Amino acid sequence: MARQKQIKRKKNAINGWLVLDKPYGITSNEALSRIKRIFSPQKVGHAGTLDPRASGLLPVAFGEATKTVPFVMDGRKVYRFEVTWGVETDTDDTEGEVTATSDLRPAPDAIAAVLGEFTGTILQVPPKFSAIKVDGERAYDLARDGEDVTLEARPIDVHRLDLVECPDENRAVFEAECGKGTYVRALARDLGRRLGTRGHVTALRRLLVGPFGEDDMVGLDEILQAAGELAEDEGVQSLVEEFVLPVREAMEELVEVAVSLDDAARIRKGMAVLLRGREAPLNTEIAFASHANVPVAIGSVDKGRFQPTRVFHL
Repeated sequence: MARQKQIKRKKNAINGWLVLDKPYGITSNEALSRIKRIFSPQKVGHAGTLDPRASGLLPVAFGEATKTVPFVMDGRKVYRFEVTWGVETDTDDTEGEVTATSDLRPAPDAIAAVLGEFTGTILQVPPKFSAIKVDGERAYDLARDGEDVTLEARPIDVHRLDLVECPDENRAVFEAECGKGTYVRALARDLGRRLGTRGHVTALRRLLVGPFGEDDMVGLDEILQAAGELAEDEGVQSLVEEFVLPVREAMEELVEVAVSLDDAARIRKGMAVLLRGREAPLNTEIAFASHANVPVAIGSVDKGRFQPTRVFHL
């Protein structure tokens, strides 16, 4: 019997950002796989992993937007999370084994009184069940193999930590705005210990990553429904128009320099160009050049000359 040829699905040239509201219970890679099946993009990635037991904002980059992923990942993040008092686990969330308990339940006033100690630049010991590498191995792999994992404290930035509510004496809900590398699970653990009890995260939702917030999020079910309503002769372009944001959305905090059509052509060839205009910057480590509101390249400015480092093909 002749072997049947496998039919390859045509890949679509899509450029931009899809701000996905990742549902609870699936990994970030599983969510990404579902998006790939719907859009069939030529290139795709995501900016910042969410645990399966967490929900919320997962920025998905298509095509040329993948070149801007670092700027999104380095941006601030906002999380809303619930801490249950009296129990500490080895994963600092509901997935792990109980390692310590306490009968003490902190009052709201006592909780609010210590939050200032957890804001600013502070030292944090990451959870041993984390993706941090130890001698080339992921800490969570070592921990799952039963090895005693010891991680060093490292500085993190917590810009804001608010007590939102206390639904009952056993639980407290917080909202944290923090920088790259912050583990909310470790915040819960350390808050519990500071308050003389124990604590672990029992619910976690991400509300902001870099330039993307709640208003940008799109649910997976909404995308699936829209895809199912496409006529047979329609491609994914209508989905792109409805759900995908422009590439430049990821660079709103960078210095933008407008260039002429001729200079844009030179930049796309990797050539440096002299910036014109009184408002053009003389020096900046990171900037992006644009023409007619379309990004041309990411680069730097030195003595008034823009030098591209990553060129967009838009």
